[in-house]
Amino acid sequence: MNILSRIHARNLVQWAKDKNDVFVLSADLTSSCEADLFRAAYPDRFLSMGIAEQNMLSFAGGMAREGLIPLVHTFGVFIYRRAYDQIAMSIAYPNLPVKMFGFLPGVLTPGGATHQAIEDTSVMRSLPNMTILEAGDATETENILDIAYKVPGPVYVRQLRGEVPRLFAGQMKFGVPRKLSSGTDFVLLTSGICTEEGLRAVCALRNLAEVHITHYHISTLKPFDHPNIIKKIERSRYGVITLENHSVIGGLGTIIAEKMAEAGCPKKLYRLGLQDTFVHGASRRYLMKKYGIDANALIRTVAKIIGKKIEISEKDLQETYTPQIHSAAKAEAL
Repeated sequence: MNILSRIHARNLVQWAKDKNDVFVLSADLTSSCEADLFRAAYPDRFLSMGIAEQNMLSFAGGMAREGLIPLVHTFGVFIYRRAYDQIAMSIAYPNLPVKMFGFLPGVLTPGGATHQAIEDTSVMRSLPNMTILEAGDATETENILDIAYKVPGPVYVRQLRGEVPRLFAGQMKFGVPRKLSSGTDFVLLTSGICTEEGLRAVCALRNLAEVHITHYHISTLKPFDHPNIIKKIERSRYGVITLENHSVIGGLGTIIAEKMAEAGCPKKLYRLGLQDTFVHGASRRYLMKKYGIDANALIRTVAKIIGKKIEISEKDLQETYTPQIHSAAKAEAL
């Protein structure tokens, strides 16, 4: 497996070299959110705002009114939990092009409830004019900057950092799901780091249990309008499963539930994600297993739905890479 380190940090420098309207704002987490190389390359376009996120987001809104494109960098929880009113009134309401890069989505950090952005999609998608993107691998981490930049209004990005696997060859396209496999038994919709888990499960289920799944990777969470996916769900044998690194309330599962209800789709929906719970601090792999958002949880769900015992062990699954908590690719063990 091809693992890349600090992709966003290096890509941001190259990408921004001819974009003089782009400024990076940091809330005292510069190297933690891979903005340190940008700071070194373009010190005149870097602003350290201190631990004052409400001020930073209001300031970003003012910059955007003057024709600049501010890229806000901090942990996701410090964007939407601490500065929601400022985002709503100073950015979303006037529909300004502020791009918010929220790092450590979901269970990607052992920092516990204070650092885990488990309801960010739910909160941010309720804001008018807001676009929500989520990177799923190294390829998308590289080109999500281009997509966010071209959106005329505000964008919230669930961004990856540190060591990230490359899963996809083709670039991410705005509003276009990736179709990763075809099958008539289930439709599976995954996002973020859960897509790799979906790939592992789908392959094993096809080869070892003869369960065939149509698998879509979703990188644009808002807007979401894909009647073809709803039709695919309607034609499936057992319905649709969503798998996400987020609460099942308000995230990908809720998005699909809304679209299915609007279309009158009669199939069953099974939502795998954080089940209305906060998450404690531990390693990513441990948390994904404990809270049921890994490949094995998906396989167990499929077995329960079809009423068939499925014998698939960890050694039957494709190899995955779990970054170490302590790593040279991160500024701290979060």
